[in-house]
Amino acid sequence: MTLKQLIALTKPTKIVGNTEIEVTGIEIDSRQIKAGNTFIAMRGTQADGHNYIPKALELGATAIVCEILPDTLTDGITYVQYDSTEAVVGPLATHFFGDPTLRMKLVGVTGTNGKTTIATLLYNMFRRFGYKAGLCSTVCNYIDGKAVPTECTTPDPITLNRLLGQMADEGCEYAFMEVSSHAVSQQRIGGLTFAGGLFTNLTRDHLDYHKTFEAYRDAKKGFFDMLPQGAFAITNADDKNGLFMVQNTKAEIKTYALRTAADYKARILEESFEGMNLDIDGHEVFVQFVGRFNVSNLLAVYGAAIMLGREPEEVLIALSIMKPVNGRFETIRSREGVTAIVDYAHTPDALANVLGTINEVLQKRGQCWTVCGAGGNRDKGKRPLMAQEAVKQSDRVIITSDNPRFEDPQDIINDMLAGLTDEQRRNVLSIVNRKEAIRTACMMAHPGDVILVAGKGHEDYQIIQGVKHHFDDHEVIRECFGIS
Repeated sequence: MTLKQLIALTKPTKIVGNTEIEVTGIEIDSRQIKAGNTFIAMRGTQADGHNYIPKALELGATAIVCEILPDTLTDGITYVQYDSTEAVVGPLATHFFGDPTLRMKLVGVTGTNGKTTIATLLYNMFRRFGYKAGLCSTVCNYIDGKAVPTECTTPDPITLNRLLGQMADEGCEYAFMEVSSHAVSQQRIGGLTFAGGLFTNLTRDHLDYHKTFEAYRDAKKGFFDMLPQGAFAITNADDKNGLFMVQNTKAEIKTYALRTAADYKARILEESFEGMNLDIDGHEVFVQFVGRFNVSNLLAVYGAAIMLGREPEEVLIALSIMKPVNGRFETIRSREGVTAIVDYAHTPDALANVLGTINEVLQKRGQCWTVCGAGGNRDKGKRPLMAQEAVKQSDRVIITSDNPRFEDPQDIINDMLAGLTDEQRRNVLSIVNRKEAIRTACMMAHPGDVILVAGKGHEDYQIIQGVKHHFDDHEVIRECFGIS
């Protein structure tokens, strides 16, 4: 592809140099540049790509896409200037990698909680139906059955389009992806064509980045605003922001709910830690999931599968054999009868949902222990709220480290404790070392008790002072329980 072909669908403000040159690759990370590549200078939250133009040229870039032309232009290099490189990088990446979302059906899932579960279940379901499918999620990316490690919920536009291009090249007919609020506001999904979008719920999160709840909400809504005619938008009618999300969409709107009128309805008939009997649109089905929040997730999956052309009966059969996603309400039982639950709950609302489910099933037949913390260098405002939710629905709470990142773990714990009264603190221990905190809960719990280990879920690491260490909640619990 020539540079002229690459930029044909965009509107540069200025071009200096030859656009007939071949483009061997496009990058926003100057360290990844190879001979013949085009470097796109982006203004990030941590660094300005314009400062790395010399490095890109040194490594062999032959074209520079930027917002501000360098003071000195290098002979033989082509410069393409735009008002906003953030706005154009998505369309350029999509075009360079062969418009992958025109070659398969892409479905995006957004909301505060439930994105990973819904996207992963849809991916597993459509592979079970016999299709090749791709997945882009917080836990792992997949190109059909091949795992591709992931670093964030929604990758940068070039990484994302490269991944989607590989999916399309491998013959994937469907792709399912989590769409984060960061991805929408930073236009990482610009240029992609979605066949459908799903909204889960909206509660406080990422205010360190968005600053206000309204800005966070509007970023999520922006995803539905961009859906084209012919696509579908499935929203949670039980969430007060559900209909707000789709009020300006061009897509066909469908709703799901447990409590209110909706296109897709469900209710719980029976519940245990092994699973639930559900009524979904008049059909009874047993699923290996627990909790109202999971019923909501399953309804979203059910609705999306139907909108993608599957019959209700085959979708229900598929749901009945699905298992929970790694780190999402996963149960581990000791020989003595203590149940540990590993869950990714890292927001006040998610923690409240999981604890509410545990207490609903437990029904005072045992005690509920909660081990939780909060991430460092993230929204500090949710820390006391996390502690309050934990104390409200637990018999005993151990506050510990999550991923402290560059913060002092004790400072994070103190921020959480600040949300509690003196009386509430009497049932709370604080143990900085996460392994010791889990061990303590396992030693003190009695048969019939439930221990919730929240916050990290699928993660197999801890970041302490910026260094990533191996740490897996599942491994620690099994070691404490003496099981493999």
